[in-house]
Amino acid sequence: MNKKTVVIGASENPERYSYLTVNKLISHQHEAIAIGKKKEYIGTIPIITDNPVVYSVDTVTLYLNPTNQKDYYNYILSLHPKRIIFNPGAENKELYKLAVENNIQPMNACTLVLLSTGQY
Repeated sequence: MNKKTVVIGASENPERYSYLTVNKLISHQHEAIAIGKKKEYIGTIPIITDNPVVYSVDTVTLYLNPTNQKDYYNYILSLHPKRIIFNPGAENKELYKLAVENNIQPMNACTLVLLSTGQY
C-alpha cells in the first residue's frame, strides 16, 4: 500500500538520515515529497523549499530539531496526515500535543527502522 509521505528536513547529503529515508520510501513503493532548505535532488526527487499543497498525506516524517519545526506547525497540521513520525532528535512535546489535539497519531520512532522491519 502506497503511503504518501512528506519528509521535512530533507537533505541532498547522502550521509543524512533524511536522504536515506527518501530513497528507502521510494524503494518500498511509497510516494515521497521532500521538503528542505536547498533546491537540490535526492536521486530524481526534487527537494522543495516552500510548503506545497499536498493531498492524501499518510505520514509526515520529521528530520528537524524542535526549534526548527516551529515554522512548519501550521503547514504540517494543514496537510491532515494520519501520523507524524518524530525521528530521533526531532522529538517535540509541543507538536506532539498539537498532533493529538488534531486527531493525528504522533510517533517517536525511526522511519528507517519502521521501513526495514515492515512496520511502516
